[in-house]
Amino acid sequence: MTSREIRQQFLDFFVSKGHLIVPSAPLVAKNDPTLMFNNSGMAQFKDFFLGNGTPPSKRIADTQKCLRVSGKHNDLEDVGFDTYHHTMFEMLGNWSFGDYFKKEALAWSWELLTEVFKLPKDRIYVSVFEGNEKDGVPFDQEAWDIWKELVGEDRIILGNKKDNFWEMGDTGPCGPCSEIHIDLRDADLVAKQSGKELVNADHPQVVEIWNNVFMQFERMADGSLVPLPAKHVDTGMGFERLCMAIQGKQSNYDTDVFSETINFVAEKAGKKYTGTQKEWHDIALRVIADHIRAIAFAIADGQLPSNNKAGYVIRRILRRAVRYGYTYLGFREPFLNTIIPLLAKQFDGVFPELIAQQDFVQKVILEEENSFLRTLETGLTRLDKVIGPLTPEGGILSGEIVFELSDTFGFPPDLTALIAKESGISIDEEGFQKALQEQKARSRKDSAKEATDWVIVNEEDSDFEFVGYDQLVFETKILKYKKVKNKDQYEYHIVFEKTPFYAEMGGQVGDSGVIDFKNGKAVKILDTKKENDLFVHIANDKNFETIIAESQSENSDFRILAKVDSLRRQRITENHTATHLMLAAMRQVLGNHISQKGSFQNDKVTRFDFSHFSKVSDDELQKIEQIVNQKIRENIALDEKRNVPIKEAVDAGATATFGEKYGDFVRVITFDKGFSVELCGGTHVKSTSEIGLFKFLAESSVSAGVRRVEAYTGEKAIAMYEEQLAIVNELKGMFKGQADIVKAVKTLLDEKAGLSKTVEALENDKLQQIKERLYTKIQTVGKIQMIAQIVEVPSAEALKTLAYELKAKIGDLYCILAADIAGKPQLAVMIAENVMTAKSLDAGKIIREMAKEIKGGGGGQPYFATAGGSDVSGLNSALEVGKGYLV
Repeated sequence: MTSREIRQQFLDFFVSKGHLIVPSAPLVAKNDPTLMFNNSGMAQFKDFFLGNGTPPSKRIADTQKCLRVSGKHNDLEDVGFDTYHHTMFEMLGNWSFGDYFKKEALAWSWELLTEVFKLPKDRIYVSVFEGNEKDGVPFDQEAWDIWKELVGEDRIILGNKKDNFWEMGDTGPCGPCSEIHIDLRDADLVAKQSGKELVNADHPQVVEIWNNVFMQFERMADGSLVPLPAKHVDTGMGFERLCMAIQGKQSNYDTDVFSETINFVAEKAGKKYTGTQKEWHDIALRVIADHIRAIAFAIADGQLPSNNKAGYVIRRILRRAVRYGYTYLGFREPFLNTIIPLLAKQFDGVFPELIAQQDFVQKVILEEENSFLRTLETGLTRLDKVIGPLTPEGGILSGEIVFELSDTFGFPPDLTALIAKESGISIDEEGFQKALQEQKARSRKDSAKEATDWVIVNEEDSDFEFVGYDQLVFETKILKYKKVKNKDQYEYHIVFEKTPFYAEMGGQVGDSGVIDFKNGKAVKILDTKKENDLFVHIANDKNFETIIAESQSENSDFRILAKVDSLRRQRITENHTATHLMLAAMRQVLGNHISQKGSFQNDKVTRFDFSHFSKVSDDELQKIEQIVNQKIRENIALDEKRNVPIKEAVDAGATATFGEKYGDFVRVITFDKGFSVELCGGTHVKSTSEIGLFKFLAESSVSAGVRRVEAYTGEKAIAMYEEQLAIVNELKGMFKGQADIVKAVKTLLDEKAGLSKTVEALENDKLQQIKERLYTKIQTVGKIQMIAQIVEVPSAEALKTLAYELKAKIGDLYCILAADIAGKPQLAVMIAENVMTAKSLDAGKIIREMAKEIKGGGGGQPYFATAGGSDVSGLNSALEVGKGYLV
């Protein structure tokens, strides 16, 4: 079977078992502060396990894009060197949310693998959790008994907490698991040694392919386990490993998941892929085939390479791929971007976001490659310089240099070691590790946050609901809160049963406002964020817990009045709706390739990032502005439809933002069916006339292929026009009697330019006269020609020019000049190189001593230095100090 057929059979099998197939969440984790990337199939369902949301079905299956290159789950350094580790991989999974449990999950796993995929039963081993006394979790007898009936006791292995208790992170849902392993070795090797002995021993042909996790607990911040509201099943099967097993290969990279990419790159490099683990060009081909998938899908899901957080991880992966291609395949020109059309075609119909943005993704990668190839050359030059002076016999490259090359130029220590070895040099591995650990310690310190658990105020008795589309004041209950340290102060994160406060998402900032308690007390809400599927209201009132305690003592089921700052919300809403109108106008003016790459709307400004590869001209901006303002004047009423099936919405032409995760039912916002129809969860004006006015502030570049515009609406736009009009009126007053102010200003600037040239010429003539006079003031000290004079020059730059011209004409020069420039003292010291060497003079040191006399400071090069100060009366004494170094 092809990989496409294998994937489809998996999904079809679970449809037959009553499962709903859902699309993959974006590779980049959204609204989950605990994750940078989705690193497992269950990440998008975490809130269903915690009981914070309701799944669309109790049985779900999918294939999820995952990335493991940071944090607890990090496979990056293994990629390319073995046959089965990857950065991005597909996780086939099936889930039960409080429905079926171990019996069905394990039986269906066995049925699919052995009856549908026809994998040999005698090559399969399974593991169950042996229990952990410290956590109070017993041996998984139930899983043992189920597997005993299916595979027999001789194929069951007991696993410890490390291997058979699955946890997503330090906190969150978790539980015992049962892994399925397969032995893919040749028959003669199987006859010599049982595969059971090689399970979890990092053998490349005895690998785990499926893990059935039984979600029963939530790990709290204090390390304790709390039972979840219901028992769930979370399974994950590595798609690439499954293909290796079914297609009878010895490596994931030999399957059709990767083979076409490897062959394409190998042909481009003039190499032949042999599949060996030790050949560097084979390793490079595997690295590139793996990494390009992670890079492409991260960019397609909205994460551009950058210098921080998730963007830095993607840039690091991209640079690692470029580095291997450069070093081991001989690529000196960009090559990764040329793989994208091949990759887009491979995943068409599976992950459609790549083929839909193929050109954009390709251009972003091309720009990144060009940039790093220049850096790579610089890094190699730096490496040559530091290796050069070292003695080949026993020379050692310092750990600090190795770390600098890694941190600054992206050179991993193994590559530095390889290059150094070619010159007979070794690297200080211990020093590198020390520098690395110091950096990690700094990072841990910078990112350390105090973790605390939720304090329950009221038990949840109904599903959460956001009511803020229709109401800005709402009576509700506080369900829970936690105290969190943010930088140097504590703040409270508060969750309501229902809320009118909009949480920050989709570019729109969160609401602020106040919550009123029945006892007359009030607490300000400073911001509203979304964490997983929770709306978290942020306050920093130090009396919050006291007010809660007082309210509970009066009424255990107390309610509060949540009140959104309505004026701020209105202004945010105006900016948000204006962004929709602006995007539609951009597509009219610039083309349909325009897609959102980021946005931000608060009560002051709207900022929008979009895919476009050239500067938007002033004329184009004006046309976009005119269209938006025309739509505002048309007073178009909001057409809002909630709970629309997503397929129906997309088929009707609604625009979706790539990288966003949409549910099965969506909200559709329309302002004129022929103009703007978008999927959006944000708040909007009732009609476009509420926006009042739209005005661009700026247009700029963000990164390769991404532009940014900023704009004002409403009162801010009007204020901007009024400010500009005031400037125009002021100019009119200055140019009385002249109808064309622009022409008048241009004439004035031309006149100024002409006068400036005249003044410059006169100043130069004067400078030449001063220079001629100084020739007559030369004092001979031994063989040295000394000039020490106060001169009349118009600027510090003129003083510098004079010093350099004197040096060009006079050999053996020691020159100290002083000037009073508009009441400010200025000094300059110029020393010929031969005088500087012979007399061990340093202009920088001399100028600093001279500057003390004018109550100032300065510095410069050993041969030339300048200083400024505040006391003009000290110029003569400053000259005497300077002369003292020679006389």
